[in-house]
Amino acid sequence: MGETIAKNKKAYFDYFLEEKFEAGIVLSGSEVKGIRASRVNLKDSFIRFVQNEPFLFNAHIGRLDTTHHFYGHEERAPRKLLLHKKEIAKMIKAVTRDGYTIVPLQLYFNDRNIVKVQIAIAKGKQLHDKRQDLKEKDQKRDIDRAMKEN
Repeated sequence: MGETIAKNKKAYFDYFLEEKFEAGIVLSGSEVKGIRASRVNLKDSFIRFVQNEPFLFNAHIGRLDTTHHFYGHEERAPRKLLLHKKEIAKMIKAVTRDGYTIVPLQLYFNDRNIVKVQIAIAKGKQLHDKRQDLKEKDQKRDIDRAMKEN
């Protein structure tokens, strides 16, 4: 992985992540410019299958002020993801099982300067699981603080 542009921190908190994949994404030129300027938000985004093809929905890619309105893009448009057939089949199988979903984790440039999305098959957490995670995080912070003082 190369330079990370945007992370979906909420996905790590709301889901148990089962398996991760790297996907390409179909973009226009003005969208790539918006991504290079870090005008991206993945917070409420999700992945759905439309006619057995994966699409990224509700991801916000902002427009640059210098982009002409004619060449601009819709900021929350659905964007097609590029994956291998075996990966798509595996994801469709997981989604049809009970409780699984597919969430984007981060958007980044790979080694050859191509925009990629890291996605994961995930299962939703219950409220008590989230509380347990917060408790563990607080304990780890306290331990680190005590180690630093000594």
